[in-house]
Amino acid sequence: MPTLPWTVPNTPPRDAEVHVFASRFETHTLWGALRFLAGTPAVWRQISRAPGAHGASLRAQPLRKVFWTVSAWESADALKAFAHSGAHRPASRGLSSQMRDVAFATWQTSADRLPIGWEEVARRLER
Repeated sequence: MPTLPWTVPNTPPRDAEVHVFASRFETHTLWGALRFLAGTPAVWRQISRAPGAHGASLRAQPLRKVFWTVSAWESADALKAFAHSGAHRPASRGLSSQMRDVAFATWQTSADRLPIGWEEVARRLER
């Protein structure tokens, strides 16, 4: 599973401002990477039904133990509600001890700039 393509659960109006969240995770071990992959389908299903979700993608390099995510939301509150509920909450808590390096970035953009490209994600996470 190298990349899960941009999935759009709810299309925002073209002129709407959206809240973007990006992350990069690196696990200590290959076992941690496999655990991350094992939890991905349930979290992906959750995103597809999450109120306020406007899109998401995942890029995985499991043999390198590195994963990137990017998602767009109607608000920071919608993102927070997603992160603290459903499959995401136990998955993130269960993997916290497996993480070696983690980076996060958030920003606002116009809905007409979706989907967010991986080049932009990498640039934002380097800050």
